[in-house]
Amino acid sequence: MEPPTGFLATLWNFICFLPYFIGLLLLGVIKGMIFCPVICLIMTVGNSAIILGLLPVHGLWTSYCILRAKQIGPVLKLVICICIPVFLILWLVVGIAGSVIGGALYGFLSPIFATFDAVGEGKTNDIFHCFYDGTWSSVKQSFTVVRDFKDVCFHSYFSVMDDLRQKQPPDGKYYEISLLYVLGAIIAGVLGILVDLPVISVIAILKSPYMLFKGWHRLFHDLIGREGPFLETICVPFAGLAILLWPLAVVGAVLGSILASIFLGAYAGVVVYQESSLWFGLCYIIASLSIYDEYSNDILDMPEGSCFPRPKYRNNSGLSRTSSRAASFSKPSSFKDPPSRSGSIKATIELKPLELLENLFKECQCHGEIMVPQGLITGKDIEDANSNTGSRVVSFGLPAYCLLQALLRSAKANCSGILLSDNGTEITSTNRPKDAFFDWFLNPFLILKDQIKAENLTEAEEDYLGKLVLFCGDFERVKSLNTVSPPESERKRAELDALARRLQGITKSISRYPTFRRHFDNLVKTLTEDLAKKNGGSDSTNGHKTIQRSKSAFGRFQRSFKRMTSSNHGPDQDSQSDGLRDVEIL
Repeated sequence: MEPPTGFLATLWNFICFLPYFIGLLLLGVIKGMIFCPVICLIMTVGNSAIILGLLPVHGLWTSYCILRAKQIGPVLKLVICICIPVFLILWLVVGIAGSVIGGALYGFLSPIFATFDAVGEGKTNDIFHCFYDGTWSSVKQSFTVVRDFKDVCFHSYFSVMDDLRQKQPPDGKYYEISLLYVLGAIIAGVLGILVDLPVISVIAILKSPYMLFKGWHRLFHDLIGREGPFLETICVPFAGLAILLWPLAVVGAVLGSILASIFLGAYAGVVVYQESSLWFGLCYIIASLSIYDEYSNDILDMPEGSCFPRPKYRNNSGLSRTSSRAASFSKPSSFKDPPSRSGSIKATIELKPLELLENLFKECQCHGEIMVPQGLITGKDIEDANSNTGSRVVSFGLPAYCLLQALLRSAKANCSGILLSDNGTEITSTNRPKDAFFDWFLNPFLILKDQIKAENLTEAEEDYLGKLVLFCGDFERVKSLNTVSPPESERKRAELDALARRLQGITKSISRYPTFRRHFDNLVKTLTEDLAKKNGGSDSTNGHKTIQRSKSAFGRFQRSFKRMTSSNHGPDQDSQSDGLRDVEIL
C-alpha cells in the first residue's frame, strides 16, 4: 500500500486511522492491566526464588574457582574474594529489582504489542486475535523467561566458572595487581561515584524535556508526512504507539544515564591504577563530566562542546588512546547527514538472534535424524545427554557440526556472509542482529569461513573435519569409521584439528546463550524418540523418558566440590582432563 499524496489525502487518512488506533490501544491497555499483575508475580517469584536458592552456591563455588584459577595471581585472588560478598549483595538487589520491573513492563506491554500485531497484513480472523493474542501466550512466555533465567544462573554459570578454573594463563603469565596503588584507586573510584552520580543525574534530568519534545517533533513530522517508521503500512500502529510510549523511553534514558554514571565515575579507580597517579584519577573525574555532556549533546543533536573543563588524565604514552576516545564522542556522520527516508524498510530486514538459534537447532534435528539410524550418534550419547553429566557429542559436537556445514556451504557459494540451510537467507553486516553480543560470534565465524575457504578442502577432508568436529576430537572414534580417513600430511591434520577446536570453542560459548538449554532439551527428546524407532520400540521405555532434573542445584554443587577437593590428581592433570564432570553446562 502506497502512502497517500497531498495534504488533504494525508489528513483524511490520519482522521480515519485515529479512531482505529485508539480502539486497539484501549483494548491492549485493558488486557495489559489484567495480565500485568499475574505476569509480574510469576517472573518476580520465579526469578527471586532462583536467585535466593542459588546464592550460597554461587558464593562458595565462585570463591573456590577463583582460588583454583591459574590465570589470577595470589594478590588479585585475595582482593576478588574480599569483594565477592559485595558482588553477591549487588546481584541480589539488582536481580530481584530487575525481575519486578521487567515483569511489570513485559506484562503490560506484551498484550499491547500483540494486539496491534493481530491486525497486521496477512492475518485472518482479526477480531478473535485482537482479544486473544497477548493473553495466555504472554503468561506462557513469562514461564519461559523464568526457565531461561534458571538455565543462565545454573548451566551457563557453571560453564563459565569451569573455564575460569581450568584455563592456563596466557603466555605463561597470570594477571596480578600491585597493592601500592590499590588504595588510591579505591579512593578515586569512590570520589568518582560521589561526584558523577549527582552531577550526571542533574544533567540528564535537565536535558530530558528537550529529548521528549525533540522526539515527539520527529515522530509527528513523520506521521503527517508518512515518512520514516510511518512509511510502511504494517509499521504504522507500532510507530503510533511509539508516540505514546516516548515519555517512557525518555524516563528509561534518564535512568540509564544515572546507572551509567556509577560505572563512569568508578572508572577513575582504573585510571589511577593504569597511570600510577592519584592526580590523573581526580582529573578524570572532572573530564568524565565533560565527556558525558558532549556525548549527550551529540545524541540530542545539540550544539557541540561542554561547559565543563576537560583536563588531561593520561600521560604522554596514552595520548593516542585519549584522543581516540575523544574522537569516538564527536558527532557521527549519521547525525549530520541523516539517511534517506524515501526507501522501504523491507530492503534491510534485520534477523533476530532467537530466530537464528532456532534455525540452528532445526538443522541439528535434521542431521540428528540422519546420524541416529547411521549409528554416528549412539544410544550411549543420547543417554549421557539425558543425564546430568551431559554428552559432548550431542551437547557440542552436533551443533558444531551444523555450524561447520553452514561455513562450508558459505565458502563454496563464495558469499560474503553466512548462508543458512535454506540456501536463501544470508547473514550479512546489514541484516545481522544489531547487538554487540551477536558480534562476538559472527566475526569469528566469518574468519573461520575465510580460513576454510583458503584451505581448499577436498571432499574427503571435509568429511574428516566434520567427523572430527562431531566427535569432539575423539580420534579413536573417528578411526573406527571405515569410511573416514585422515589426511596423509601431518600439517594438514594439524590445521584441521585447529579449525575443529576453534569451532568447538565458539559452540561452547554459544551454548551459554539463555535459550540454548531449552532448545537443546527439545533436541535430545527428538533424538531419543528417533533412537527408539530405530530399535523397533525395544527402547521405548527409555526412549520417551523426560530429561532428568530431579537433582537439586546444591546437591550437584556439593558432589562436584567433594569430588574435586578429594581428587588425587594434581592441578595440571585436573585442567587437562577431558572426562565428564559433575558440573557441566550441558
